[in-house]
Amino acid sequence: MASATASFTTYATGSFIQHAFSVLKILVANGKVVLQEPLRLPTTSKTNLIEGRMTGFLFNLSLTHRYGRNILRSDSLKLLDQLDAMRKKTRQIMIGSVAVGGGAPISVQSMTKTDTGDADATLAQIAQLASAGCQIIRVAVPSKSVIKAFAEIASSSPIPVIADIHFDYRLAIASIEAKAHAVRINPGNIGGEKELEALSRALIDYGIPVRIGANSGSLSEKQRRKIAASVSDRHEAMAAALVDSALEQCRMLERFGVEKIKVSLKASSVLSSVIAYRRFSRLSDYPLHVGITEAGSLYSGIIKSSVGIGALLLEGIGDTLRVSLSADPLEELRAAIAILEAAGLRRPRPEIVSCPTCGRTKVNLLEILDKVEKRIEETKKNGRKFKECKIAIMGCAVNGPGEASDADLGIAGASGFGAIFKKGVLVNKVPEAELLDSFFSELEALVEN
Repeated sequence: MASATASFTTYATGSFIQHAFSVLKILVANGKVVLQEPLRLPTTSKTNLIEGRMTGFLFNLSLTHRYGRNILRSDSLKLLDQLDAMRKKTRQIMIGSVAVGGGAPISVQSMTKTDTGDADATLAQIAQLASAGCQIIRVAVPSKSVIKAFAEIASSSPIPVIADIHFDYRLAIASIEAKAHAVRINPGNIGGEKELEALSRALIDYGIPVRIGANSGSLSEKQRRKIAASVSDRHEAMAAALVDSALEQCRMLERFGVEKIKVSLKASSVLSSVIAYRRFSRLSDYPLHVGITEAGSLYSGIIKSSVGIGALLLEGIGDTLRVSLSADPLEELRAAIAILEAAGLRRPRPEIVSCPTCGRTKVNLLEILDKVEKRIEETKKNGRKFKECKIAIMGCAVNGPGEASDADLGIAGASGFGAIFKKGVLVNKVPEAELLDSFFSELEALVEN
């Protein structure tokens, strides 16, 4: 949004003006607006007054009001909504060709689950993930024996490759020499200053970033002792340990001249993770890779990841993400993209909504929904793209079109027949046996190519 200078003088009573003033102070503190004159809040027994001039980069709305209590309340809430939605400003690094941080779109990562020593199998999995929308891939480097295969993977991968390192800094250096686009290290087990200094030289020589991946499952013994001795809530204690561990590693790398740093602070606890990310985000402007570690199976893992990652994204925290599941990595990718779409950070193409069904449902809605989703998936796999649109699969012809009146295309079932509607308007009524064929014909109009 283009910058604009606004003069404002606002009179109102009670909490409305106090709320607006608080919001403006937060905006100033976060560098979102630049005051040309100091804000003043004189208080009398009847009215409060804010006067000032500021240059802002956020607002579509006017900030000029006089004696407008209701207007002030409305607009101050809009300001607060915009503040909540703002992404945290972080430094930008490049992982291969992918920009991370600094306002770049949030990128989606996954991790290969093949034997790294089998370059063909690993590259096949990377290609599959890349075609489904993965932008960055992490590959485990567990031993020196896989370095040759890793070099082939890094040079042939269609997307940037991060070497995942534990315990041995020499594997990180070997991966860098094998042309990794970045490395991920764990501050709990990578070694001390001597090891980090050697690793730092390689990072600087090759000009690639490092992710400091603080993880609840592999904290240092010092951090574990802190948690054991803490009188805080266990989630708070774990979060504090993750933040301390990451900050300590950042400072050591900075001392050795490393500047291209990305950080993650993952716990298997959603609360611990969210607290840690919030706290680190206030203390540092390094880009953040967000996720919940060891989240679990497909079902429980998606729920935990959606709650944790979603909460952070809605607060403007996160520059890249991975959903960690005990499942096929394609499921990780689908979940990650869905979380970004649900958080309003990517536009779904298409967005699909469906009713939960009730006693009025007279068609097999679950079967219809499954077939529609599969048709859309097949269309995408064939290289065709959907326009930005919303599709509704509703089980009731009475309420369906009304409840999904904003859908570009929808189905509403009834006993023995189905209605097809667009923007809440009935366009066709067909027997149930012909419903899907008729719907798919209409669906073609929503495909771009």
